Amino acid sequence: MLDRRLALGVALGIVLAGPTVGQQAASPARFITVSSTTSTTDSGLFTHILPIFQAKMGIEVRVVSQGTGQALDTGRRGDADVVFVHARAQELKFVEDGFGVERKAVMYNDFVLIGPKVDPAGVKGTRDIVAALKAVQAKASLFISRGDKSGTHAAELNLWKAAGIDIETTKGPWYREIGQGMGAALNMASAQNGYVLSDRATWLNFRNRGDLDIVVEGDRRLFNQYGVILVNPAKHPHVKAADGQVFIDWITSPEGQKAISDYRIGGASLFFPNATQPGA
Repeated sequence: MLDRRLALGVALGIVLAGPTVGQQAASPARFITVSSTTSTTDSGLFTHILPIFQAKMGIEVRVVSQGTGQALDTGRRGDADVVFVHARAQELKFVEDGFGVERKAVMYNDFVLIGPKVDPAGVKGTRDIVAALKAVQAKASLFISRGDKSGTHAAELNLWKAAGIDIETTKGPWYREIGQGMGAALNMASAQNGYVLSDRATWLNFRNRGDLDIVVEGDRRLFNQYGVILVNPAKHPHVKAADGQVFIDWITSPEGQKAISDYRIGGASLFFPNATQPGA
């Protein structure tokens, strides 16, 4: 028994003493956490631009991919250093409430209404998104809503409102809220031949299209602006403000803007940089 206790004591002593100098783990890599909308991930944009940034600046970017509402909440809690989202009113409120330092425009694209090629609502080829949503509702055609408080979901709700439709009181079995990201919404629309509002970039990168196609595009109300904000270190002192600002400065610089512009699928641009455009 004594020998066993002695052996156990020696083993515990080794564990509690920790690794020797030669065994010590390397220091953590330099990184920041960016809380961002799902479209920047689902579109493949981050896969394209983040290696360029990391090679240039030596800072790894760890992305938390969420709907815009959740991404901003992550920033409010101090669980991210930077937020990169697409709901301007919510972004400005985030800064106004002291959670962000400054909102900067980065890029834009547009939303498109996706639907089955057979087009039961009869809207294919039109440009008026409000008229199209009225037709979808009038014919009770299946509509898939993200329902996740994302920037796309906020845009969708604003469009129903513009159409004079109180979706909360008029929705029925034809309107399905899934509480998930853009990729999941597109997959469900593809599987069930439903309509869905999507950002164009995610649609262009989407492989499981099934019988879906763009049915409405080109309405000015479908404009989709993205902004980037440093989480306020005065609220959360642990925020990596210096490295977060390096990322913001790079993505709004000519080099970062070119990296965004260079990202294409099948020759088509997915995002259009506009960091220098006043009021973007």
